[in-house]
Parts: sequence; structure tokens; C-alpha cells
Amino acid sequence: MITNIATVAIYTDNQEKALQFWTEKMGFEQRENKPMGPNGNWIEVAPKNAQTRIVIYPKSMMPKWAEMKASLVFECENIQQTYTELHNKGVEFVEEPKKMQWGTFAIFKDLDGNEYVLKQ
Repeated sequence: MITNIATVAIYTDNQEKALQFWTEKMGFEQRENKPMGPNGNWIEVAPKNAQTRIVIYPKSMMPKWAEMKASLVFECENIQQTYTELHNKGVEFVEEPKKMQWGTFAIFKDLDGNEYVLKQ
């Protein structure tokens, strides 16, 4: 039986800038950073105490990265507070929090233009 999502890969042009985005702006912890060869590292980040991790993977090592984009939804307890904190740190939001029948959500982008959902 599946009990957890281990990792979800996102693809980036610059692993170091992506690592800074996820740790400094999003407040995630770096869990792994191991060499995979001359073209990149295996880098994992995650929120504190989370089991699921994001792998920041170099586009140069994944020829079909454009066809493999992930859809990630991040849950939070207070979306307005989280939105304000992230926005103040320079995180680009496509839209402000919007209340819908299934919850309140906002969409933000990382440095490579990948979009993510923040949901309460």
C-alpha cells in the first residue's frame, strides 16, 4: 500500500538559484545535495517536518523536461497570512487568494516560470 509521496521533481535552468528560492523565499529546508556528475546535483527541499520532498533537477540532464511538468498544491493553515509573507519576500503570484467552493487558493511562480497552487 502506498503511504507517502516521496519526491516530486521540478526542472530548472539554475539549481543554485532555485535552491535559494525554495529555502530563502519559501522557507523550505534543504534535505539532500549530492553530486550526480559534472552537470548537476541531486537536491531535495521540503517544508519543515514534511515527508514529501521536491527534487530540484537540472533541465540539462532531462531532455524531455518540458513534457514532464508537475502540478503541485501546497496546503497552509492561513492563506492570507502565507500569501502576504511570501509576496513580501518577492514571490511572484499570478493571482491573489481566491475563495472557491473547494477552498481558498492562490497561484504563484518560481524563477523558471513553473506555477504552483497555494491552498487553504
